[in-house]
Amino acid sequence: MTQIPDARIPAAQQTVALPPLSTTVAGPAGGPGVLLAHGATGSVRDNYGTLIPALTATGHRVVASDYPGSGETPRAGGPLELDALADAVVAEAVAAGLETFTAIGFSMGTAVAVRAAARHPERVRGLVLTAGLAKADARARVWLDLWLRLLDHGDYQGFAQARALSGLSPQQFNALPPEELAAVLDPDPALPPAGSAEQAALAREVDTTADLPGIAVPTLVIATTLDALLDPANSRYLADHIPGAEYAEVASGHLPMVERNEEWLALIGDFLAARGL
Repeated sequence: MTQIPDARIPAAQQTVALPPLSTTVAGPAGGPGVLLAHGATGSVRDNYGTLIPALTATGHRVVASDYPGSGETPRAGGPLELDALADAVVAEAVAAGLETFTAIGFSMGTAVAVRAAARHPERVRGLVLTAGLAKADARARVWLDLWLRLLDHGDYQGFAQARALSGLSPQQFNALPPEELAAVLDPDPALPPAGSAEQAALAREVDTTADLPGIAVPTLVIATTLDALLDPANSRYLADHIPGAEYAEVASGHLPMVERNEEWLALIGDFLAARGL
C-alpha cells in the first residue's frame, strides 16, 4: 500500500511521502475499525502481538503499519516527521477499507494517534492512548539522548541495557529468569529495528500539546505507573487536556503488554464496548 494524499488537507500542510509501509490487516471485513500506532524502536508484532487477536476476537477490523525501519518496512531516507507518519498510517487504514476507526497508540504512537485525529477528524472516531506523551519531558529527553548516542556509537550492548532498564519496572526486571534476562540484554545489532535512531529522534521532538484541546472523540488514557521512560505524569497531562478523556492506570513499567497484559487488554476492550467503538 502507498500513501494516499488527502485532498481535504491544504497542500502547504502535506508532507513528503514515506516509504511504503508494511501493514497488517486482520479481522472480519465490515467490523468496527481500529488503527494501531506502535512505539519508537518497537513494531506491530512487539507492541500489539496480544492486542490484535483480542480485537479480532470481538469482531474488529484491525489495520497496523510498521514505521520506516520496523518490521518489513524499509528504513526512511531521512528524519521522520510526525505529520507524514500520521498521514501515512491513516492512508493505510483507508486503503484497507476503513472509512472510520478508533486509533490506538502506545508510547510515541500516542502522538501519532493524536495527530491523526487532529489532521483527519472525519476518520478518527475514538482514541486509546497508553504510556504516552504530548511532548517529551526532561527525563524522557535524557533517556532518548542516551539511546541515540549509544546507537550512533554502535554500542548495541549499551542500547539493550538502556532500553531494558527504561522499559521494565524494577520488579519485572529483577524477576526475570537468567535465560530471559540474557535475551533482553542480547547485544545482537540485528535485534533492534533498523529505524530505531530515526524513531527515537522523532519521539524526542514530538509536540501535540496544541492538538489536545481540539480532540472531540471518546478517549481513554492509560498510564503505566511504574514507567521509568515516560513518567505517568505525561499520561495525566494527556487526560487533563483532552476534553472528556477517561483515565485509567496499570501498575507496570513502560510495557504493559509484557507486565500486565490481561489487565491492559481488558481496559481497552471494556472501553471500546462501552463506547460502541
